Amino acid sequence: MKDIPLSLYIHFPWCQRKCPYCDFNSLAMKSEPPITRYMQTLVKDLKEELKIEGRKKLTSIFFGGGTPSLIPGTSLSNFFSAIEREFDLSNVEITLEANPGTYDLRNFRKYIEIGVNRLSIGAQTFDQSALEKLGRTHSSLEITEAFGVARKVGFENINLDIMYGLPAQKTFRALEDLERAIDLNPEHISWYELTIEPNTIFFSQQPSIPSEKVKEDMFHLGREKLAAAGYKQYEVSAYSKTGKESQHNINYWKFGDYLGIGAGAHGKITSKDRIIRTRKTRNPVDYLERYNAIKTEVCKKEVITEFLINALRLVEGFELSMFEERCNKNRSDLEPFIEKGISSGFLNLVKDKVVPTTKGHLFLNELMLLI
Repeated sequence: MKDIPLSLYIHFPWCQRKCPYCDFNSLAMKSEPPITRYMQTLVKDLKEELKIEGRKKLTSIFFGGGTPSLIPGTSLSNFFSAIEREFDLSNVEITLEANPGTYDLRNFRKYIEIGVNRLSIGAQTFDQSALEKLGRTHSSLEITEAFGVARKVGFENINLDIMYGLPAQKTFRALEDLERAIDLNPEHISWYELTIEPNTIFFSQQPSIPSEKVKEDMFHLGREKLAAAGYKQYEVSAYSKTGKESQHNINYWKFGDYLGIGAGAHGKITSKDRIIRTRKTRNPVDYLERYNAIKTEVCKKEVITEFLINALRLVEGFELSMFEERCNKNRSDLEPFIEKGISSGFLNLVKDKVVPTTKGHLFLNELMLLI
């Protein structure tokens, strides 16, 4: 088996406010969070992971949340020193998620000095009324300000998250959001649909959202607008300028391995003929006391399902040889699924490459039902 790429995901769980649509492991700050102790625990967590995982080369590092931009630069610097003792960080993409309402010139400058080379700004929308409905703590103006500060301190690789299908949103408003994002000229735009997930406020108190037909129009028109502006779609909801694709997310979608540290973080490690999933203690306070991972082996059917759920998000699809390499399975295991996908208009088979059609991307959930 070839070496499978390895990434590192670091979870920071605190936010200024929990958004009503968010189903991630995040919680609103009711008092000053124990950031220093949490960062120290992350180091212990990482060292525990490395007792099993011997690889020293990373493809990417991703700080997600929560709101990682709440981490003071000095605290992040100390944590980075620990990472640099364990890994070769040359040519590693290092992303940190930022809420526009928490931007800070000194912190952004410190992030650059430390080695963070990609910033992902959670704008979501430029419509002030929509921001309020989404429970966001930032203003439309702060999106532009945060972006400007990021450029000023030296960030040359910035992603903007923009959502469509928002409560009561009209198609022209969704496209206006894209236009304003494009005007800022980021290297990457994540253009994704608002989904109503269980265990969220929006699930129990469902807002009025656009119809499936309207959301489909938003998707197609938005994709055309992004393409015209030079952003190439390489995944269902990811568009980038040439060479600026998210290496961290590509590793997920290509079923690469990743270490997950932090409260509620998940990981995936391939070991010979097995794939092991890890899951950390979810509650941040409990995590500080016991961070050791719960480990479970992924069964054969789940391996195939998980691979397809990820790889079929990619516009280019996947090589059957990659399926064999990453899953330690035979390509014949996929034949029934591929045949059903082709007959349903969801897939194409081009030589040894499985490629989703536009219909397959648009109705990815329906495609997954064919497994």
